[in-house]
Amino acid sequence: MKRVVVTGMSLASPLGCNAQTVFDNMQKLKNCVEYDKSLDEYDKLNTRLCARVKGFEIPSTYNRKVLRTMGPVSVMSVRTSELALEDAGLLGDDIITGGDCGVSYGSSSGSLDAIIDFYGMQVDKEVKGLNSGSYIKMMPQTTVVNISLYFKTTGRLIPTSTACTSGAMGIGYAYEAIKNGYQTVMIAGGAEELHPTQIAIFDTLYATSLKNNTPELTPSPFDKNRDGLVIGEGAGTLVLEEYEHAKKRGAKIYAEIIGFGTSTDGTHITNPNYKTMGKALELSLKDANISPDEIGYVSAHGTGTYAGDIAETKATEEIFKRPVPVSSLKSYTGHTLGACGSIEAIAAIDMMHRKWFNPTLNLNEVDNECGKLDYIKNQGREIDTNIVMSNNFAFGGINTSIIFKKI
Repeated sequence: MKRVVVTGMSLASPLGCNAQTVFDNMQKLKNCVEYDKSLDEYDKLNTRLCARVKGFEIPSTYNRKVLRTMGPVSVMSVRTSELALEDAGLLGDDIITGGDCGVSYGSSSGSLDAIIDFYGMQVDKEVKGLNSGSYIKMMPQTTVVNISLYFKTTGRLIPTSTACTSGAMGIGYAYEAIKNGYQTVMIAGGAEELHPTQIAIFDTLYATSLKNNTPELTPSPFDKNRDGLVIGEGAGTLVLEEYEHAKKRGAKIYAEIIGFGTSTDGTHITNPNYKTMGKALELSLKDANISPDEIGYVSAHGTGTYAGDIAETKATEEIFKRPVPVSSLKSYTGHTLGACGSIEAIAAIDMMHRKWFNPTLNLNEVDNECGKLDYIKNQGREIDTNIVMSNNFAFGGINTSIIFKKI
Protein backbone atom coordinates (compact mmCIF):
# COMPACT_ATOMS: atom_id res chain seq x y z
CA MET A 1 0.00 0.00 0.00
CA LYS A 2 1.17 3.52 -0.84
CA ARG A 3 1.41 6.38 1.64
CA VAL A 4 -0.72 9.43 0.85
CA VAL A 5 0.14 13.02 1.75
CA VAL A 6 -1.44 16.45 1.37
CA THR A 7 0.81 18.78 -0.64
CA GLY A 8 -1.60 21.56 -1.60
CA MET A 9 -4.63 23.27 -0.03
CA SER A 10 -6.96 26.14 -0.89
CA LEU A 11 -10.42 27.21 0.22
CA ALA A 12 -13.21 29.72 -0.21
CA SER A 13 -15.27 30.24 2.93
CA PRO A 14 -17.24 32.76 4.98
CA LEU A 15 -14.13 33.08 7.18
CA GLY A 16 -11.98 34.02 4.21
CA CYS A 17 -10.24 32.58 1.18
CA ASN A 18 -6.76 31.76 2.45
CA ALA A 19 -5.53 29.81 5.46
CA GLN A 20 -4.04 32.81 7.25
CA THR A 21 -7.23 34.89 7.02
CA VAL A 22 -9.32 31.93 8.16
CA PHE A 23 -7.03 31.30 11.13
CA ASP A 24 -6.95 34.98 12.09
CA ASN A 25 -10.74 35.17 12.04
CA MET A 26 -11.03 32.00 14.09
CA GLN A 27 -8.74 33.49 16.70
CA LYS A 28 -10.95 36.58 16.72
CA LEU A 29 -13.91 34.21 17.32
CA LYS A 30 -15.61 35.70 14.27
CA ASN A 31 -19.14 34.49 13.62
CA CYS A 32 -19.90 34.88 9.90
CA VAL A 33 -23.69 34.46 10.11
CA GLU A 34 -25.74 37.38 8.83
CA TYR A 35 -29.36 38.41 8.39
CA ASP A 36 -29.89 38.26 4.62
CA LYS A 37 -32.53 40.76 3.51
CA SER A 38 -32.87 39.04 0.13
CA LEU A 39 -34.60 36.18 1.95
CA ASP A 40 -37.40 38.50 3.05
CA GLU A 41 -39.13 38.10 -0.30
CA TYR A 42 -39.88 34.42 0.33
CA ASP A 43 -43.20 34.04 2.09
CA LYS A 44 -43.37 31.32 4.76
CA LEU A 45 -39.58 30.96 4.89
CA ASN A 46 -38.89 31.15 8.60
CA THR A 47 -35.15 31.72 8.76
CA ARG A 48 -33.41 34.77 7.32
CA LEU A 49 -29.91 33.67 8.17
CA CYS A 50 -26.95 32.50 6.09
CA ALA A 51 -23.16 32.75 5.82
CA ARG A 52 -21.72 33.89 2.50
CA VAL A 53 -18.16 33.49 1.18
CA LYS A 54 -15.98 36.54 1.79
CA GLY A 55 -13.06 37.68 -0.37
CA PHE A 56 -13.42 35.22 -3.26
CA GLU A 57 -12.08 36.55 -6.57
CA ILE A 58 -11.49 35.05 -10.00
CA PRO A 59 -8.85 36.25 -12.47
CA SER A 60 -9.63 37.77 -15.87
CA THR A 61 -8.57 34.52 -17.53
CA TYR A 62 -11.93 33.12 -16.45
CA ASN A 63 -13.63 34.56 -19.51
CA ARG A 64 -17.06 33.83 -20.97
CA LYS A 65 -15.79 30.77 -22.84
CA VAL A 66 -14.30 29.30 -19.66
CA LEU A 67 -17.39 30.05 -17.58
CA ARG A 68 -20.04 28.82 -20.03
CA THR A 69 -20.31 25.42 -18.30
CA MET A 70 -19.80 26.70 -14.75
CA GLY A 71 -22.33 27.82 -12.19
CA PRO A 72 -21.07 29.43 -8.95
CA VAL A 73 -20.35 26.05 -7.32
CA SER A 74 -18.06 25.03 -10.18
CA VAL A 75 -16.32 28.40 -10.31
CA MET A 76 -15.35 28.05 -6.65
CA SER A 77 -14.31 24.43 -7.19
CA VAL A 78 -12.10 25.17 -10.18
CA ARG A 79 -10.49 28.29 -8.71
CA THR A 80 -9.66 26.67 -5.37
CA SER A 81 -8.29 23.66 -7.27
CA GLU A 82 -6.09 25.98 -9.32
CA LEU A 83 -4.73 27.65 -6.20
CA ALA A 84 -4.25 24.28 -4.47
CA LEU A 85 -2.25 22.95 -7.43
CA GLU A 86 -0.20 26.14 -7.41
CA ASP A 87 0.38 25.67 -3.67
CA ALA A 88 1.52 22.10 -4.34
CA GLY A 89 3.90 23.23 -7.11
CA LEU A 90 2.03 21.11 -9.64
CA LEU A 91 0.11 23.70 -11.65
CA GLY A 92 1.04 23.11 -15.30
CA ASP A 93 3.00 19.95 -14.50
CA ASP A 94 2.79 17.17 -17.10
CA ILE A 95 1.51 14.73 -14.47
CA ILE A 96 -1.82 16.57 -14.37
CA THR A 97 -2.66 15.68 -17.98
CA GLY A 98 -0.66 12.47 -18.29
CA GLY A 99 -3.11 10.03 -16.73
CA ASP A 100 -1.54 9.78 -13.28
CA CYS A 101 -3.74 12.52 -11.85
CA GLY A 102 -7.45 12.15 -11.12
CA VAL A 103 -10.23 14.22 -9.57
CA SER A 104 -12.47 13.22 -6.66
CA TYR A 105 -14.93 15.98 -5.86
CA GLY A 106 -18.55 16.69 -5.09
CA SER A 107 -21.40 18.94 -4.03
CA SER A 108 -24.90 18.32 -2.75
CA SER A 109 -26.33 19.37 -6.09
CA GLY A 110 -25.48 21.28 -9.22
CA SER A 111 -26.16 24.98 -9.63
CA LEU A 112 -29.74 25.58 -8.56
CA ASP A 113 -30.55 28.40 -11.00
CA ALA A 114 -29.66 26.09 -13.90
CA ILE A 115 -31.94 23.41 -12.47
CA ILE A 116 -34.74 25.98 -12.16
CA ASP A 117 -34.30 26.84 -15.86
CA PHE A 118 -35.24 23.26 -16.71
CA TYR A 119 -38.17 23.35 -14.28
CA GLY A 120 -39.37 26.47 -16.13
CA MET A 121 -39.66 24.41 -19.30
CA GLN A 122 -42.04 22.02 -17.55
CA VAL A 123 -44.13 24.79 -15.97
CA ASP A 124 -44.39 27.06 -19.02
CA LYS A 125 -44.38 24.27 -21.61
CA GLU A 126 -41.78 26.18 -23.56
CA VAL A 127 -38.10 25.57 -24.18
CA LYS A 128 -36.44 28.87 -23.37
CA GLY A 129 -33.37 30.19 -21.63
CA LEU A 130 -31.45 26.95 -22.17
CA ASN A 131 -28.10 26.57 -23.88
CA SER A 132 -25.32 24.04 -24.37
CA GLY A 133 -23.96 24.70 -20.88
CA SER A 134 -27.25 24.52 -18.98
CA TYR A 135 -27.12 20.81 -18.22
CA ILE A 136 -23.41 20.88 -17.35
CA LYS A 137 -24.14 23.57 -14.75
CA MET A 138 -27.05 21.68 -13.19
CA MET A 139 -25.79 18.09 -13.18
CA PRO A 140 -24.75 16.68 -9.79
CA GLN A 141 -21.24 15.94 -11.05
CA THR A 142 -20.71 19.51 -12.33
CA THR A 143 -17.83 20.29 -9.96
CA VAL A 144 -15.68 17.26 -10.70
CA VAL A 145 -16.30 17.45 -14.47
CA ASN A 146 -15.49 21.15 -14.70
CA ILE A 147 -12.29 20.65 -12.70
CA SER A 148 -11.24 17.81 -14.98
CA LEU A 149 -12.03 19.79 -18.14
CA TYR A 150 -10.27 22.95 -16.96
CA PHE A 151 -7.03 21.18 -16.06
CA LYS A 152 -7.36 18.53 -18.78
CA THR A 153 -6.92 15.60 -16.40
CA THR A 154 -7.17 12.14 -17.98
CA GLY A 155 -7.04 9.95 -14.90
CA ARG A 156 -9.85 8.74 -12.66
CA LEU A 157 -12.91 10.90 -12.14
CA ILE A 158 -14.88 10.23 -8.96
CA PRO A 159 -18.07 12.26 -8.34
CA THR A 160 -18.92 12.40 -4.62
CA SER A 161 -22.33 14.04 -4.48
CA THR A 162 -23.26 12.71 -1.04
CA ALA A 163 -24.83 15.82 0.51
CA CYS A 164 -22.97 16.97 3.64
CA THR A 165 -20.21 14.36 3.25
CA SER A 166 -19.39 15.30 -0.37
CA GLY A 167 -16.12 17.02 0.55
CA ALA A 168 -15.04 14.32 2.99
CA MET A 169 -15.88 11.58 0.50
CA GLY A 170 -13.91 13.46 -2.13
CA ILE A 171 -10.84 13.31 0.11
CA GLY A 172 -11.45 9.75 1.25
CA TYR A 173 -11.92 8.23 -2.17
CA ALA A 174 -8.94 10.19 -3.53
CA TYR A 175 -6.85 8.80 -0.66
CA GLU A 176 -7.92 5.25 -1.52
CA ALA A 177 -7.14 5.77 -5.22
CA ILE A 178 -3.55 6.71 -4.41
CA LYS A 179 -3.15 4.24 -1.54
CA ASN A 180 -4.06 1.36 -3.86
CA GLY A 181 -1.74 2.52 -6.63
CA TYR A 182 -4.37 3.65 -9.13
CA GLN A 183 -3.18 7.28 -9.23
CA THR A 184 -0.17 9.32 -8.14
CA VAL A 185 -1.93 12.67 -7.64
CA MET A 186 -5.57 13.48 -6.89
CA ILE A 187 -7.43 16.78 -6.79
CA ALA A 188 -9.95 16.30 -3.99
CA GLY A 189 -12.64 18.14 -2.07
CA GLY A 190 -16.12 19.58 -2.21
CA ALA A 191 -18.10 22.77 -2.72
CA GLU A 192 -21.53 24.34 -2.38
CA GLU A 193 -23.11 27.56 -3.58
CA LEU A 194 -25.68 29.40 -1.48
CA HIS A 195 -29.25 29.38 -2.82
CA PRO A 196 -32.64 30.11 -1.21
CA THR A 197 -33.96 26.68 -2.17
CA GLN A 198 -31.24 24.98 -0.11
CA ILE A 199 -32.17 27.09 2.88
CA ALA A 200 -35.82 26.16 2.33
CA ILE A 201 -34.98 22.45 2.35
CA PHE A 202 -33.81 22.60 5.95
CA ASP A 203 -36.43 25.18 6.88
CA THR A 204 -39.22 22.77 5.93
CA LEU A 205 -37.59 20.17 8.17
CA TYR A 206 -37.67 22.65 11.09
CA ALA A 207 -33.88 22.32 11.24
CA THR A 208 -32.89 25.97 10.72
CA SER A 209 -32.07 28.49 13.41
CA LEU A 210 -34.68 31.21 13.91
CA LYS A 211 -32.48 33.68 15.77
CA ASN A 212 -33.04 36.21 12.98
CA ASN A 213 -32.59 39.18 15.30
CA THR A 214 -29.35 37.90 16.82
CA PRO A 215 -27.39 36.21 14.00
CA GLU A 216 -24.16 36.38 15.99
CA LEU A 217 -25.63 34.00 18.58
CA THR A 218 -26.20 31.10 16.19
CA PRO A 219 -25.56 28.34 15.34
CA SER A 220 -24.70 26.92 18.75
CA PRO A 221 -23.55 23.31 18.33
CA PHE A 222 -23.84 21.08 21.42
CA ASP A 223 -25.46 23.85 23.45
CA LYS A 224 -28.51 23.07 25.55
CA ASN A 225 -30.44 25.91 23.92
CA ARG A 226 -29.38 25.38 20.29
CA ASP A 227 -32.21 25.90 17.82
CA GLY A 228 -30.87 24.63 14.50
CA LEU A 229 -28.36 25.15 11.73
CA VAL A 230 -27.49 28.02 9.41
CA ILE A 231 -26.67 27.41 5.74
CA GLY A 232 -23.32 28.62 4.42
CA GLU A 233 -21.35 28.22 1.20
CA GLY A 234 -17.81 27.66 0.03
CA ALA A 235 -15.27 25.25 -1.42
CA GLY A 236 -12.20 23.41 -0.24
CA THR A 237 -9.60 21.64 -2.39
CA LEU A 238 -6.73 19.43 -1.28
CA VAL A 239 -4.04 18.06 -3.54
CA LEU A 240 -3.19 14.51 -2.46
CA GLU A 241 -0.02 12.83 -3.60
CA GLU A 242 1.81 9.55 -3.24
CA TYR A 243 4.44 10.09 -0.56
CA GLU A 244 7.54 8.93 -2.45
CA HIS A 245 6.59 11.04 -5.47
CA ALA A 246 6.13 14.10 -3.26
CA LYS A 247 9.37 13.43 -1.39
CA LYS A 248 11.36 12.96 -4.60
CA ARG A 249 10.34 16.33 -5.97
CA GLY A 250 10.90 18.08 -2.62
CA ALA A 251 7.26 19.01 -2.13
CA LYS A 252 5.96 20.74 0.98
CA ILE A 253 3.92 18.22 2.96
CA TYR A 254 1.09 19.49 5.15
CA ALA A 255 0.02 16.12 6.52
CA GLU A 256 -0.29 12.44 5.81
CA ILE A 257 -3.71 10.81 5.58
CA ILE A 258 -3.41 7.67 7.63
CA GLY A 259 -7.04 6.63 8.01
CA PHE A 260 -10.39 6.83 6.27
CA GLY A 261 -13.64 5.18 7.23
CA THR A 262 -17.15 5.39 5.85
CA SER A 263 -20.40 3.66 6.70
CA THR A 264 -24.13 4.01 6.17
CA ASP A 265 -26.88 3.82 8.76
CA GLY A 266 -29.37 1.77 6.77
CA THR A 267 -32.12 2.90 9.12
CA HIS A 268 -33.52 6.35 8.30
CA ILE A 269 -32.83 8.93 5.61
CA THR A 270 -32.63 11.93 7.98
CA ASN A 271 -32.51 10.65 11.56
CA PRO A 272 -28.90 9.75 12.54
CA ASN A 273 -27.92 6.46 14.14
CA TYR A 274 -25.05 6.85 16.61
CA LYS A 275 -24.09 3.17 16.44
CA THR A 276 -23.42 3.20 12.69
CA MET A 277 -21.95 6.69 12.86
CA GLY A 278 -19.43 5.29 15.32
CA LYS A 279 -18.62 2.53 12.84
CA ALA A 280 -17.11 5.10 10.47
CA LEU A 281 -14.81 6.33 13.24
CA GLU A 282 -13.91 2.76 14.12
CA LEU A 283 -13.07 1.94 10.50
CA SER A 284 -10.90 5.04 10.20
CA LEU A 285 -8.94 4.09 13.31
CA LYS A 286 -8.56 0.53 12.03
CA ASP A 287 -7.28 1.80 8.68
CA ALA A 288 -4.79 4.04 10.48
CA ASN A 289 -3.81 1.18 12.81
CA ILE A 290 -3.79 3.49 15.82
CA SER A 291 -5.51 3.77 19.18
CA PRO A 292 -8.07 6.53 19.83
CA ASP A 293 -5.70 7.71 22.58
CA GLU A 294 -3.23 8.88 19.92
CA ILE A 295 -5.67 11.45 18.53
CA GLY A 296 -5.34 14.88 20.13
CA TYR A 297 -8.34 16.63 18.58
CA VAL A 298 -11.58 15.85 16.77
CA SER A 299 -13.11 18.25 14.25
CA ALA A 300 -16.81 17.55 14.74
CA HIS A 301 -19.58 17.81 12.17
CA GLY A 302 -21.44 19.84 14.82
CA THR A 303 -24.35 21.35 12.90
CA GLY A 304 -26.33 22.68 15.86
CA THR A 305 -29.34 20.44 15.27
CA TYR A 306 -30.94 18.61 18.19
CA ALA A 307 -30.69 15.01 16.97
CA GLY A 308 -27.46 15.39 15.00
CA ASP A 309 -25.37 16.78 17.84
CA ILE A 310 -26.54 14.12 20.27
CA ALA A 311 -25.95 11.21 17.92
CA GLU A 312 -22.52 12.41 16.81
CA THR A 313 -21.22 13.07 20.31
CA LYS A 314 -22.57 9.77 21.64
CA ALA A 315 -20.81 7.97 18.80
CA THR A 316 -17.57 9.82 19.54
CA GLU A 317 -17.80 9.08 23.25
CA GLU A 318 -18.44 5.39 22.62
CA ILE A 319 -15.42 5.02 20.31
CA PHE A 320 -12.93 7.17 22.27
CA LYS A 321 -14.04 6.19 25.77
CA ARG A 322 -12.45 9.40 27.06
CA PRO A 323 -13.21 13.13 26.91
CA VAL A 324 -11.30 13.89 23.69
CA PRO A 325 -11.01 17.61 22.78
CA VAL A 326 -13.64 18.50 20.19
CA SER A 327 -15.11 21.59 18.50
CA SER A 328 -17.22 22.63 15.52
CA LEU A 329 -16.15 25.03 12.76
CA LYS A 330 -19.79 25.40 11.69
CA SER A 331 -20.33 27.76 14.61
CA TYR A 332 -18.27 30.23 12.50
CA THR A 333 -19.17 29.39 8.89
CA GLY A 334 -22.62 27.89 9.13
CA HIS A 335 -23.21 24.56 7.43
CA THR A 336 -21.47 24.70 4.06
CA LEU A 337 -23.06 21.37 3.05
CA GLY A 338 -20.97 19.65 0.35
CA ALA A 339 -17.99 21.88 1.13
CA CYS A 340 -17.81 21.37 4.89
CA GLY A 341 -15.76 18.16 4.87
CA SER A 342 -12.92 19.70 2.88
CA ILE A 343 -13.03 23.16 4.51
CA GLU A 344 -12.97 21.59 7.97
CA ALA A 345 -10.16 19.22 7.00
CA ILE A 346 -8.03 22.14 5.80
CA ALA A 347 -8.72 24.07 9.01
CA ALA A 348 -7.90 21.04 11.19
CA ILE A 349 -4.58 20.44 9.40
CA ASP A 350 -3.65 24.11 9.70
CA MET A 351 -4.53 24.25 13.40
CA MET A 352 -2.53 21.09 14.03
CA HIS A 353 0.57 22.89 12.73
CA ARG A 354 -0.18 26.06 14.69
CA LYS A 355 -0.96 24.05 17.87
CA TRP A 356 -4.11 26.10 18.45
CA PHE A 357 -7.66 24.83 18.04
CA ASN A 358 -10.85 26.83 17.73
CA PRO A 359 -13.54 26.84 20.39
CA THR A 360 -17.16 26.19 19.43
CA LEU A 361 -18.90 29.56 19.40
CA ASN A 362 -22.14 30.10 21.31
CA LEU A 363 -21.53 27.05 23.46
CA ASN A 364 -22.57 28.22 26.91
CA GLU A 365 -24.03 25.10 28.49
CA VAL A 366 -23.39 21.67 27.00
CA ASP A 367 -26.56 19.65 26.50
CA ASN A 368 -26.64 16.83 29.06
CA GLU A 369 -27.90 14.49 26.32
CA CYS A 370 -24.69 14.98 24.34
CA GLY A 371 -21.75 12.63 24.83
CA LYS A 372 -19.22 13.22 27.57
CA LEU A 373 -16.41 14.90 25.63
CA ASP A 374 -13.92 17.72 26.22
CA TYR A 375 -15.80 20.52 24.45
CA ILE A 376 -13.52 23.44 23.60
CA LYS A 377 -15.50 26.59 24.35
CA ASN A 378 -15.13 30.27 25.26
CA GLN A 379 -11.55 30.50 24.02
CA GLY A 380 -9.12 28.61 21.81
CA ARG A 381 -7.08 25.74 23.14
CA GLU A 382 -3.33 25.16 22.73
CA ILE A 383 -2.86 21.48 21.95
CA ASP A 384 0.41 19.93 20.80
CA THR A 385 -0.69 16.91 18.79
CA ASN A 386 0.51 15.18 15.65
CA ILE A 387 -2.79 13.45 14.83
CA VAL A 388 -6.29 14.86 14.31
CA MET A 389 -9.60 13.37 13.17
CA SER A 390 -12.21 15.09 11.00
CA ASN A 391 -15.77 13.67 10.98
CA ASN A 392 -18.77 14.43 8.78
CA PHE A 393 -22.26 12.99 8.42
CA ALA A 394 -25.03 13.40 5.84
CA PHE A 395 -28.66 12.76 4.95
CA GLY A 396 -29.07 9.22 3.74
CA GLY A 397 -27.20 8.02 6.82
CA ILE A 398 -23.80 8.58 5.19
CA ASN A 399 -20.91 8.72 7.67
CA THR A 400 -17.25 9.63 7.17
CA SER A 401 -14.10 9.93 9.27
CA ILE A 402 -10.61 10.96 8.16
CA ILE A 403 -7.40 10.93 10.22
CA PHE A 404 -4.51 13.30 9.43
CA LYS A 405 -0.96 13.03 10.80
CA LYS A 406 1.76 15.66 10.86
CA ILE A 407 5.04 14.37 9.45
